[in-house]
Amino acid sequence: MKKEHTEVKGRGTDANRDPISGTPGAHPVGTGVGAAGGAAAGAAIGAVGGPIGAAVGLVAGAVAGGLAGKGVAEKIDPTVEDGYWKSKYSTRTYADKNVSYDAYRPAYRTGYEGYTRYPGKKYDEVEADLQRDYEKSRGNSSLSWDKAKLATRDAWQRVEKAVPGKAV
Repeated sequence: MKKEHTEVKGRGTDANRDPISGTPGAHPVGTGVGAAGGAAAGAAIGAVGGPIGAAVGLVAGAVAGGLAGKGVAEKIDPTVEDGYWKSKYSTRTYADKNVSYDAYRPAYRTGYEGYTRYPGKKYDEVEADLQRDYEKSRGNSSLSWDKAKLATRDAWQRVEKAVPGKAV
């Protein structure tokens, strides 16, 4: 099946298509994270009504949380973020001029994806989680966490400032 790319003004060419239905705007990370958080909250609130209340709260919370997570994720276009950081990383004071963007890419990705992965949290609250995420996804990057975390924080803060009605 051929993947379609549609240009959305100011958002690049990645339509974030759902892998099953092909509809644009699919954000599995944001939806999944939101669903998990919503389910936990719904179950806790529903527990007041006993086991049935907890079950109903769990389902309702998962649906509402999934939609909220998708909403935040839709505001973040990975293609746009990658392009932005590729053009800007060398202007950052923490960037080593002898290190290519490819070494920084996983750190930036960890930051902008992390913002949607940990909704409602501040960077300092999830830095240890982001470090684990970076270590798992850094691939061949030569950057240790001590150097990568500055880029990760930079990308997190860019998204945090850009998302209207941010969760933090």
